Amino acid sequence: MSIIALKNKRIVIAGSRKTDEMSLIVEKQGGIPIIRSLQGLTMFDEDLLAEPLRKFAEQGTDWLILTTGMGSDSLIAAADKLGIGQAVRDRMSQAKIATRGYKTSAFLKRAGLKAVVSDDDGTMKGLIDNLSAYDFQGQRVWIQLHGEPAPELVRFLESKGAKQVETVLPYKHVPPSAATLDTLMAELAEGSVDTICFTTAVQVHYLFKYAGETDRIAFLLDVFEGRIVAAAVGKVTQEALREYGVKRIVVPELERMGALIIEIGRYYESIEGSK
Repeated sequence: MSIIALKNKRIVIAGSRKTDEMSLIVEKQGGIPIIRSLQGLTMFDEDLLAEPLRKFAEQGTDWLILTTGMGSDSLIAAADKLGIGQAVRDRMSQAKIATRGYKTSAFLKRAGLKAVVSDDDGTMKGLIDNLSAYDFQGQRVWIQLHGEPAPELVRFLESKGAKQVETVLPYKHVPPSAATLDTLMAELAEGSVDTICFTTAVQVHYLFKYAGETDRIAFLLDVFEGRIVAAAVGKVTQEALREYGVKRIVVPELERMGALIIEIGRYYESIEGSK
């Protein structure tokens, strides 16, 4: 890819993590990075994790569903602090494990555990599709989530006969500031940015939620149909954009932030080449 692929392109980074790294990659490709964080993460009070982790250590579960690597790591860290780390690990090894996403699969490898079901594309739909071949009648299921509930997964498990479904969210999302949202919407209206890089689905949800509250969803869809490009780091984020009606989405094959920036450069090169 040419070093000038992103020349003078103003690239909005909507994430809150690794923004310095992403900014550097944008600059190396000739672009101008703009940080407009549309999410934050904060860890729950460990006291809120204590009871479900102690119960898990004592009783275990038939199925353990892990949906993020970071959230899985945080559970182990919290269990270690509570002095029940080994008991939690033992219960994990006794359960049938299902994972969503490559980072969660990497957690299992580090922990020396194996999954019965593994969904590497990272989507909740893909996870549910893979689980549909299994019988959950009378089974206990323990789910680690990350930031947001997953009612569709819970409903699926209950419809398959699970007798108990417990969910734990080690992290929760913090909404972006109104000032950040106002600024970004103004930039979109002015056409003073070229691309928004969405690195998680929750960033998409917050932006469209704000657009709905300010009666600007049609406007948002119009700008993404026009000159402003929506870019997604992977399938989960792409799926969120599609749910809101965004049709043109730049997404890399490899779900990495660096790959996302490079793919945006390729997109602009293809546009220039077609002129």
